[in-house]
Amino acid sequence: MPFRIIRDDIARVRADAIVCSANPRPVVGGGGEAAIHRAAGPGLLRARGRFGKLEPGAAVATEACGLHAKFVIHTVGPVWKDGKSGEVETLRRCYRNAIRTAIAMGCKSAAFPLISSGTYGFDKSEALRAALEEFQRFAEEDLELILVVYDREAYELSARRGGGVAAYIDDRYVEEHPQPRSRGGIRSDAEGIAARMREEPAADASVPLGACYASAAQPAPDLESRMRALDAGFSETLLKLIDESGCTDAEIYKRANVSRKLFSKIRNSADYRPSKPTALAFCVALRLTPAEACELIGRAGYALNHSSRFDVIVEYFLETGNYDIIEINETLFCFDQPLLGSV
Repeated sequence: MPFRIIRDDIARVRADAIVCSANPRPVVGGGGEAAIHRAAGPGLLRARGRFGKLEPGAAVATEACGLHAKFVIHTVGPVWKDGKSGEVETLRRCYRNAIRTAIAMGCKSAAFPLISSGTYGFDKSEALRAALEEFQRFAEEDLELILVVYDREAYELSARRGGGVAAYIDDRYVEEHPQPRSRGGIRSDAEGIAARMREEPAADASVPLGACYASAAQPAPDLESRMRALDAGFSETLLKLIDESGCTDAEIYKRANVSRKLFSKIRNSADYRPSKPTALAFCVALRLTPAEACELIGRAGYALNHSSRFDVIVEYFLETGNYDIIEINETLFCFDQPLLGSV
């Protein structure tokens, strides 16, 4: 299953399994672990106590007590030392073992915190990369993986990447959204952004087929052009591109953060119309150029539109040749946009 990232208190998330970043000994630590135990009640600590001391990387399951879940999976994250003491591999084992435990317990969904990124001192970007890469290892499993982030500060882009995306948005998005005026003159930046977000088309917004970069000045394609565009639908075009890429179906839908079940629907229905995030996820998985991406999503009735932050961000990664779905989704999440694939 594809992964999702949400901003919430993990103790309130509804999932078959809630993963708790646990203390090695059966005591309640701070942060997310404390929040989970408060919500679950004293029975959770008694259940955890049955397993005694746990080694870093280990994962065990107990009943969930008062949580909106069937199980709590307790895993012990590593304490950051110097980056040369096996911390990254231990952190990856936490995710790997917790996911395997959830699968063994018959879970269909599991919610994870960003393990070791609090008092244990793990670099947040490194912790995030470890989490999402391990999630991708299990893309073939029938298990929805949810990364739960408590606040914006826990999930920040590096200055280099964030600055590059912000500059690209300024060049592409802001030029089509001049600063609006209020009765008293120019609105504040916060007011202007809020107004633009209200006016901004949704990521799923449909546009005329063949009109890649939407513009009022661009002439509408004639009927003959439209009919040519309809010769092959999204599904047929996608499957042809996969064949030409030399990759397997599984390689492509995993890269796209799309489930096997959803891909099967696309493959078996010539008229299937995916969501725009799904269509663009396949563009990333196939490593298409912006022009090629426009051609593919056009088959589903979409276009890249410079009035949409979502579109501009995805276009940025296509233009720079960065097809890392994890990095793209990190960026989309930080700009409060829907993720690629993941539905």
